[in-house]
Amino acid sequence: MERWRITLPSEKLEPLIEKCLDDFYQRRFNRLKQLRLRTVLKRKNPYLFKALATEQASEIVTSILEAYVSSSDETIFGDAYFEKIARNLSDIKVSDAKGVDLIKEEEKVIHAYALKSGPNPYNSSQKERQNTEFLELKSRLMKLQKQFDPVLAYAYGRKSGPSSAKWIYRETSGQQFWKELTSDDDFYLKLIRLMRDVPLRRKDEYKAIWDRAINRFTKEFTEDFCLSDGRIDWEKLTQFVSGINPPRLPRRKPMREAVA
Repeated sequence: MERWRITLPSEKLEPLIEKCLDDFYQRRFNRLKQLRLRTVLKRKNPYLFKALATEQASEIVTSILEAYVSSSDETIFGDAYFEKIARNLSDIKVSDAKGVDLIKEEEKVIHAYALKSGPNPYNSSQKERQNTEFLELKSRLMKLQKQFDPVLAYAYGRKSGPSSAKWIYRETSGQQFWKELTSDDDFYLKLIRLMRDVPLRRKDEYKAIWDRAINRFTKEFTEDFCLSDGRIDWEKLTQFVSGINPPRLPRRKPMREAVA
């Protein structure tokens, strides 16, 4: 395999990282502003909240938001940060094939990457689908008469392995993945080192949006699912989540941003 040249020196990588972080923050700000409590609440387990003796509306709301943001952030960050940086590396092409994100073409080999944020376990159906998507791309590229190297890549973690007898793709992650793309052993460290103090500069802005969301949703939850004495109406909440005929709740207008 020919050696790929080092890409994106720090003086070019650092402003790209800041731009990607700005995109990440803006997306998560917008996601939190646009979130609807009832939408998320429908997927929550009222029995578990009750079993944990959760009796404060604000406690339920905080738990719901923390779980939502944790899951949402991972998805947003993978797209806004890891994938966007990879797309800006030299000689990397954005793939138009379903299930494949990046293409690195050499003289004799085409490397096709399906890039995931972290090494979360795939179930068998997901692996089968990924394998099928690689096979479809391989069929399209046969006319180029080059070796085809399909890779399921993870932006962080230590998961790696060769192709198995069942799947045509290999796996790589973390330092090894970024080294494959850049020939730089330390590139994976630069991705965190060159963030500098950008996250701290955006922390207060996010906290203000978070606090408003907690207050807004606590008010909604109290109005919709609390009794007049302040206790949670567990049966009404359970009917809302699981009932064949859920209770009708007052219609709410979309939130409007305050004008400064």
